[in-house]
Amino acid sequence: MGLAAVWAGSASAAVDPVSNWNTIAVQATLTAGENGVVQSRTLAILHVAIHDALNSIDSRYERYALKCDVQSGASAGAAIAVAAHDALVGAIAVGTLPFSGFGTPVLQALAVAHVDAERNTELAAIPDGPTKTNGIGIGQAAAAAVLALRSTDHATDLVTYTLGNQPGDWQPTPNPVPFDPPAAADHLPAVLPGWGHVTPFVLRRSTQFEPEGPPRLAGKRYARDYNEVKAIGEKNSAIRTLEQTSIARFWYEFASAGWSRITSVVAHSQGLDLWDTARLLALVNLAAADGIIAGWQAKYDFNFWRPVTAIRAGDTDGNDATTADLAWSNFLNTPAHPDYPSTHSVCGGAAAEVLRRFFHTDDVPFTTTSGTPFSGLTRSFSNFSQAAAENGQSRIYAGIHFRSAVEDGLKQGEKIGRFVFTHALQPLNSDDDDDRDR
Repeated sequence: MGLAAVWAGSASAAVDPVSNWNTIAVQATLTAGENGVVQSRTLAILHVAIHDALNSIDSRYERYALKCDVQSGASAGAAIAVAAHDALVGAIAVGTLPFSGFGTPVLQALAVAHVDAERNTELAAIPDGPTKTNGIGIGQAAAAAVLALRSTDHATDLVTYTLGNQPGDWQPTPNPVPFDPPAAADHLPAVLPGWGHVTPFVLRRSTQFEPEGPPRLAGKRYARDYNEVKAIGEKNSAIRTLEQTSIARFWYEFASAGWSRITSVVAHSQGLDLWDTARLLALVNLAAADGIIAGWQAKYDFNFWRPVTAIRAGDTDGNDATTADLAWSNFLNTPAHPDYPSTHSVCGGAAAEVLRRFFHTDDVPFTTTSGTPFSGLTRSFSNFSQAAAENGQSRIYAGIHFRSAVEDGLKQGEKIGRFVFTHALQPLNSDDDDDRDR
């Protein structure tokens, strides 16, 4: 049996088994109750495991975690199904400890049951025999290797956070009335203040590309940011267009999920095989996960207030060009963490940079559809830069980020994406070494 060993047969297969497991994983993380920060880690673990499993059958690219002899007589389909399953279960099921952002044991159990069923369906479609057995073993080993590496990454460390009380300091934020999207509460405490201490997947340290920081409250750049979001990001803004409103909703989804979906769409449209699809999804999700870690480090280093806090307290910022509005409300719910940088923008900038470098061009058109919480919105793009820019701009339209947080987040993300692409999962063929850092 050849290297393109049996993988077809899963009734749920959307495009290919690698992209299919990306879809399964996004739904599983939502079912488990993972927030977007934790989800980025889970998706990176998933796609590294799949990549390593495939490259233990046919060694085309450097593996991330699994160090073993190549075993060519193995089912790629079985390896993918088991690597994906075991990686997801290991990343999702953290048990009963009160780890913020990971969901609850009950929700985690529901997600694991769904993942179990998907693995069983895919394995049932593969004929029994040595190739299937070998594929299962490789999948198990690939997932175990990356989970072992991440078992001490500090993702479940509990870190305390002390609120500041000066102008510019982050404060728990209100949501619009009614909440948009629906939410359980507002004025929530700071989310995962220690995530910047999580060990990066590829970066040398979380501060490797840290931005310079938000603008001075008394300066012109801050006044520009303040007055822009005050006008266009207000709940009932008179200047925000219908398209801008749609853009805010389209990109509100967790960034790692949205960019994973874009990657799958582009991989399919460009006719990538399983190995290249697996590598691309792994690189994008490694960059996204490191972008969130690095962005989170900067967020809590600078601890800058959100627009709704700033605008309601505009008479305290020492800037004559800003005017307070005590009744101002943002358009969409403000996430419970500091403004600067916009990690949504960091994630988009990192993913777009990986995609540009992978395809050796920015100009790859694609159309994609949004997921939770505003599912079913469709937008088309001419290139990756356009998508990354709109992704960042959406946070201003939503009234939840200042422009400086978006602009600097994009720049930080591009640096992270470039570093990840040139330092991870490199081609092993000496004739295809143009991905390497020079």
